[in-house]
Amino acid sequence: MRRGRRALIGFAALALTGAAAAAPVAHTRLGDLAGIAQGKTDAFLGIRYAAPPVGDLRWRSPQPIQRWNGVRTATAFGHSCWQAVTPEGFGPWTHEYVTQGDISEDCLFLNVWTPAHASGKKLPVLVWIYGGGFNSGSGAIPIYDGRALAARGIVVVNLNYRVGVFGFLAHPELTREAHGGPNANFGLQDMIAALKWVRANIAAFHGDPNQVTIAGQSAGSMAVHDLVASPLAKGLFARAIGESGLPDPARAPSLAAAEKDGVAFAEAKGATSLAQLRAMSAEQLAASKGANAVRFAPVFDGVLLPGFKAVSQVPMLVGFTADEGSALGQNYGSSDPDQLRGLLKASFGAADARFAPFYPATTDAERAESNRQIRRDRGAGAVLAWAGHRGPAPTYAYLWTHVAPGPQAERWRAFHSSEIPYVFQTFGASPERNFTAADRALSQRISTYWLNFIRSSNPNGAGLPRWPAFDPAAPKIQVIDDAIRTEPLLPPAKLSAMRELIARDRALSIF
Repeated sequence: MRRGRRALIGFAALALTGAAAAAPVAHTRLGDLAGIAQGKTDAFLGIRYAAPPVGDLRWRSPQPIQRWNGVRTATAFGHSCWQAVTPEGFGPWTHEYVTQGDISEDCLFLNVWTPAHASGKKLPVLVWIYGGGFNSGSGAIPIYDGRALAARGIVVVNLNYRVGVFGFLAHPELTREAHGGPNANFGLQDMIAALKWVRANIAAFHGDPNQVTIAGQSAGSMAVHDLVASPLAKGLFARAIGESGLPDPARAPSLAAAEKDGVAFAEAKGATSLAQLRAMSAEQLAASKGANAVRFAPVFDGVLLPGFKAVSQVPMLVGFTADEGSALGQNYGSSDPDQLRGLLKASFGAADARFAPFYPATTDAERAESNRQIRRDRGAGAVLAWAGHRGPAPTYAYLWTHVAPGPQAERWRAFHSSEIPYVFQTFGASPERNFTAADRALSQRISTYWLNFIRSSNPNGAGLPRWPAFDPAAPKIQVIDDAIRTEPLLPPAKLSAMRELIARDRALSIF
């Protein structure tokens, strides 16, 4: 557990003192909750949706909680799940993008924002899943605050799920314990438990359990795709949004491979049994000490995640930012000729010579821009390959090109996750970025696209540039910047080469 919770509790106490007489109360199936009145919205924070996954419940499926008597307060965020915390931020991700406050294994909480005075209504619901490489993230991150969207007529939910070793360890003993049930992917199991909580309880917050949209960014988007593909999540949502993250079957290991990694992790910790691992402290498990080569993320477990061949046919909105690699990739925007040749090879394999003419390389400026453009085109190819295989349900694809103000904006450009404050309209979380009137106008438009999709499975609406559904035969993408426009996904010659590459099963990634 770490510092910071005292400040959150203090804030919540002040909020309750100022509005004690008007504190909203929700009557859930498990008991009553008292939240915080926030003007046009009511917030219910730190709601337990499953038992604390500690002690013998570490690395077990989320367990139900018991009904309570009386009224529980829901006025402060619960602990974030155990992770490394850098509250000041890093790279382009300033403080408002990262986990703040306490961390603990006792972390299975969710938060709800709902319009005030919405009695009698059945409103569409957005359930947000954070990113962070499946190793970090929190529902308490400031840019995920749901009050602005809720004030526009939906219910917003976000949730904590186990990350890192606590959320994604696989081990032969865990498989034996499961007796044929879910035996890994505990973080994904947490998401499904939260969605079941939403189905059972969201009506108490004026939400419609039959109109749930799941959404996430980065690892959260990958989790959205995992849930779309999971038979255990089928029927728990009606539509999905994936920002900057597509399925990546090449990176998801088999259960057998993940179990070997789990055994190696245990050995590096000096543990010869699962019981010994469960007896260790969270600090001991999280320390790198010889075990930091294990990548903890979703695996093909054969139960929760059998693969991506059979997926729920729900409408989806997906996209990526123009400069995903500015903070995540190596040598982004380099003008070095060798770096460019290496990037071509890494991106297109044996077809690198086929693609090379598309990327000018005569001057330093050309090579630098070609370095960036290859990565964008690779992302476009990933969208094309995914959309061509996912089925008949409608898809809306976007490319975010807007550069947000902030430290070193020219370096980071349209960086990974930079669209999120525009979607959630949470500019107040980072006043030092000095957002302009143009930024606020763009935020109003993109959030309206998202709200329209959440309400109707279609982002289009009055006053917005038309956004066509994605057609793999003639692919177009919505470019979102100060001037929103529809463009071909790729120029014709490049599109033809990309189709040839996809036909050879070349793995493509937006990163």
